[in-house]
Amino acid sequence: MATINNFLWSIATVLLIGSGIYFSFKLSFVHFNFKAMYNYIFKNKKENKGISPFESLTVALGASLGVGSLAGIALAIFKGGVGTIFWIWISCLLIAPNSFAENVLSVLYQKKVGNNYVGGPSHYINSGLGFKKLAFVYAFFIVFAYLLGFLTIQANSIAKAFTNFFNIPSILIGILVGGLSFIIIHKGIKGIAKFSSIFVPFMSILYLLVTLFIVLKNINLLPNIFLNIFKSAFNFKSFGYGTLSVILIGIQRGIFSSEAGTGTAAIATGSTGSKNAIGQGLLQTIGVYITTFLVCTSTALIILTSNYNPLLYQNVNGIEITQNALIYHLGGFGNLILYFCIIAFSFSTIISGYYYGEVNMKFLFKNMNDKTILILKIVTCLLLVLGTIVSPTFLWSFVDILVAILAIINVFAILSLRKDVIIEYMNYKRNEKNDRKRLG
Repeated sequence: MATINNFLWSIATVLLIGSGIYFSFKLSFVHFNFKAMYNYIFKNKKENKGISPFESLTVALGASLGVGSLAGIALAIFKGGVGTIFWIWISCLLIAPNSFAENVLSVLYQKKVGNNYVGGPSHYINSGLGFKKLAFVYAFFIVFAYLLGFLTIQANSIAKAFTNFFNIPSILIGILVGGLSFIIIHKGIKGIAKFSSIFVPFMSILYLLVTLFIVLKNINLLPNIFLNIFKSAFNFKSFGYGTLSVILIGIQRGIFSSEAGTGTAAIATGSTGSKNAIGQGLLQTIGVYITTFLVCTSTALIILTSNYNPLLYQNVNGIEITQNALIYHLGGFGNLILYFCIIAFSFSTIISGYYYGEVNMKFLFKNMNDKTILILKIVTCLLLVLGTIVSPTFLWSFVDILVAILAIINVFAILSLRKDVIIEYMNYKRNEKNDRKRLG
């Protein structure tokens, strides 16, 4: 499995970085247009039907801000050393334009189904490229990646954190997670969006405040930590890995955490009633930065300012590293903070991730009725229970392979439809210029 993983990620990394650089130049580095992002983030009123633009951002953030932001970053440091953090930052800057492109395409090729809208890679591959079989392949892998991968990792991380300090059987935790998840996902996309728009900002701000407290408490350690990150990024021997491995692990974790270039955020975007494709592209680009530079970096700083020692861990999920770091900084209160964050981050991903799976299941099977969807929800919750007793090493490897496949297919699609993105952006710039002339 490791050989397959490395092979697929080598291809995915080249494609993601290559396409990111291409769109950076073709779109005049639109992913650095922070003023436009700031202006659009407050335009969160619903247009027509569907969910609002802001709700689509929080749904996408809910999916990406899972325990990957807590456990995945810890795992990156454990596997590749502190230098991987530098490459996580670099990967974010390089692949953010892909997120912009895929979300623009999602709006251009979204479809209205009843009172809701649907979109994402499966739809723009099918309608934009006319590659129905490839669209089905992408939808199939999304279902497997989320319902069998991402969601089970969330459940596994919750179980790992609790059983690490309490004598509670994993299966009981799984049953609780599955039951609570069913209550939330049973409400459908509008209920999911409403939940995410309130809960995701709250949990993110709380985590950032905890990090700020820890950083200020250990402010004297920061210069050496950042120096070590930069030095280790180019170190030929970082915990036994070569420089290429450190780069690959960092980029892989960066993509895994932000999901930029995999097309998943575009599924959330496809649910909005907004017809402003450029605005949605800018909005979801903010999500990439929030995930990487705020939340993931927060986890790294919490760990690196603690008494972290990689030799103390075996059969690592990653969450136990973050857990020990929080306990080191905050004592028993750190444990409470972690439990809240794990539950909050995990449920946000379970909720959004389930929706991604449902949208693509409906794409695969056009005639799914309410009873079939109910069965899907029940099966998903049973898989969450199963995820608590599966080896975390196997789960991470399984999901890594699926994410690489999704990225390869999606990058092929957005590059093939690049003219649509460029034309839409040129029209936006032309309209923006005309508006300035009228006002000026």
